Amino acid sequence: MDYYSESLKLHAKTKGKWAMKSKVAVTGRQELALAYTPGVAQPCLEIKNNREDVYKYTSKGNTVAVISDGSAVLGLGNIGAEAAIPVMEGKAVLFKEFADIDAVPICLDTQDTEEIINIVKNMSATFGGINLEDISAPRCFEIERRLQELLPIPVFHDDQHGTAVVVSAALINACKVTGRNLTDIRVLVSGDGAAGTAITGMLYSLGIRDILVCGIDGILSTELTLNEAQKELLEITNRDNISGSMAEGLCGRDVFIGVSAPGILTEDMIKTMADKPIVFAMANPEPEIMPQLAKNAGAAVVGTGRSDFGNQINNVMAFPGIFRGALDAKAERITEEMKVAAAYALADFVGEDRLSADRILPDAFEDGIAAAVAGAVADAWRNR
Repeated sequence: MDYYSESLKLHAKTKGKWAMKSKVAVTGRQELALAYTPGVAQPCLEIKNNREDVYKYTSKGNTVAVISDGSAVLGLGNIGAEAAIPVMEGKAVLFKEFADIDAVPICLDTQDTEEIINIVKNMSATFGGINLEDISAPRCFEIERRLQELLPIPVFHDDQHGTAVVVSAALINACKVTGRNLTDIRVLVSGDGAAGTAITGMLYSLGIRDILVCGIDGILSTELTLNEAQKELLEITNRDNISGSMAEGLCGRDVFIGVSAPGILTEDMIKTMADKPIVFAMANPEPEIMPQLAKNAGAAVVGTGRSDFGNQINNVMAFPGIFRGALDAKAERITEEMKVAAAYALADFVGEDRLSADRILPDAFEDGIAAAVAGAVADAWRNR
């Protein structure tokens, strides 16, 4: 199937993928008086007297804003607000289908950091959570951080943290398959943008300490001129201050995690890695190396971001359940402990009896994934 042309036909036929649906019928005067004036005044007064009652009398507790400025959409780059709408509508569909969360796609026609922060802050009263999407680095780091400081509801940049959670779950199980101790592994992360930064932080939270991160100029080290985000990454990576190329950094490494560019990992590079290496090549649509080539070079476990290969590392296994759990627990933020709990819940969902080199993650459409992740996330918040 030509997914591109067929998708275009689908979007034209349905005029988008997202719509609003009323929870109550308004077919007569009595129903109108209850749903709107005069009856609606009473829940308004109740909320005025006790702001927490907004969760009792409105949809806030099950509503998430999906917000983008269109600056870093998929692999398409900076395509602007209107062109980003199909992706944000799709995200809203996934929230509903996988976790029964009502999500509203909002594409902002500005890429000014201060404007975005102020807009989201001032509209946040309507929502139980904020999902930031496809906002370019390093702006996304500041936007997420400052919004979370300002707002009493979860703010979550899925391109960072959703990816990090699923990668972590896959790595937990890949270590089991290859007989490794998670905290002893040596990892190289290719890509120091939003996803690579979050993955690195998550690996550190899992107890992994021997991590190298490669950017466009090579391994992040004191030998390079670094921006502020890269300097923060260096604080938790490259403990031996190694410098050089990605190929040089890979020698003897147990794990390659790619969120960078197509075709940059070769078979010869994999052959220099440790025995039974783990390769997650997640550049889209073309990975850093094709799975069969990685296996030919000796990779024991291979994962990509694509649905046409095994071991798909897909955010849809994480963000619906993470938000479901956060909303259910009325969490004020999504903590590192909640993300770690989500990763272990997702890893455990596979089950020891089904775990193999070709099955380190569940299928995204298996029943119960979001519920399992949600339960772990909610418990992590309540037990903090």
